[in-house]
Amino acid sequence: MDSSSQDKNLPATAQRLKKAREDGNIPRSKDLSNLAVLGGGAALLVALMPMGFEALRSALKNQLHFDHKQLEDPSQVIEVMIGAFGGGLMIYLPLGVLMLAVAVGTSFVAGSWALSTKPMTPDLSHLSPLKGIGRLFSKQQLFETGKLSVLTAIVGMVGWHFLSSHLALFATLLMQPLEGALGQLGQWLMFGVASLMAVVVVVAMVDFPMQKYLYGERMKMSMQEVKQEHKQSEGDPQMKGKRRQRQREMAQRNSIGAVPRADLIVMNPTHYAVALQYDDTTMNAPRVIAKGADLIAMKIRDVAKEHKIPVLQAPMLARALFAHAEIDGEIPSALYTAVAQVLAYVYQLKAAMNGKGAMPGAAPTPEVPRELDPHWKNPASEARP
Repeated sequence: MDSSSQDKNLPATAQRLKKAREDGNIPRSKDLSNLAVLGGGAALLVALMPMGFEALRSALKNQLHFDHKQLEDPSQVIEVMIGAFGGGLMIYLPLGVLMLAVAVGTSFVAGSWALSTKPMTPDLSHLSPLKGIGRLFSKQQLFETGKLSVLTAIVGMVGWHFLSSHLALFATLLMQPLEGALGQLGQWLMFGVASLMAVVVVVAMVDFPMQKYLYGERMKMSMQEVKQEHKQSEGDPQMKGKRRQRQREMAQRNSIGAVPRADLIVMNPTHYAVALQYDDTTMNAPRVIAKGADLIAMKIRDVAKEHKIPVLQAPMLARALFAHAEIDGEIPSALYTAVAQVLAYVYQLKAAMNGKGAMPGAAPTPEVPRELDPHWKNPASEARP
């Protein structure tokens, strides 16, 4: 097979993307998740800090309170420890639940979620050294390596700048009252965390669209893959052809019930039969209401004779109508003249049989374009080598 056909330069189809999502293969930005956890955690911590600090102070006050009854009943010590553990849990548990909600909500908003157990299924192909080496030099891995290198350098510079500018100020905290020193230290730490968070925000803004782009590159397909997917989704062309043939045969068999409404049956003596109907008040052109070949054609002829419907032997017209007209559809415009000739003959014949006119002569030979006859072969095409 031509190697060029294997170049993956075509965008992924909707079916491929759907299957990838079902397998858990979706674009994910780790930096966006880090931003959600760190940024959301910092925001929640700042919002809940006053309430949490007050709860911790109250719990510490209760723990440092001495009660001589505890010496008489040591079991009360265990109760106090359980109460302290429960109080601490009630402080940290809401924070953890809110953090989980922020992380999950960010994944849903970014579209980086998929309900699949496929990623947990063991895959021995991941143990292949050759594939592992290939992944080391992929676009994804090169981007991740470059991103981490730049992020490390930026975070290091921001951290060093913060520490170098506040190192002397940290020493002055020892000379301040405890409450004031803690407040000043908290402000400085919030400024340092905000500086680092600004770096994470910038990196996440770059990483998220880049992960989308790299995912699109990984999902690209070759022309052969697109053809194979189309074949699998649409089915084998040979099988589709057989299904269509069976559907046509069923339609032809079912159309026999419409034969009594026909004005004329056009036949190729033994192979084809086409039932025509025309009403100049409701139809723009004659319609084919039934058609069939071989045994079905014979059945159409027998039903027509039972209902005294004229049967005209016009082999070339019958073949053309059978090949180019669909059941319940109008005849092709190229056959208007030929069908008009046979219908005029039938109307004259019916009028003569009802005593309203002279008996027509021999049946006409319809003027059918030769190229519409499926049995006609073009001499020019036969002359080609």
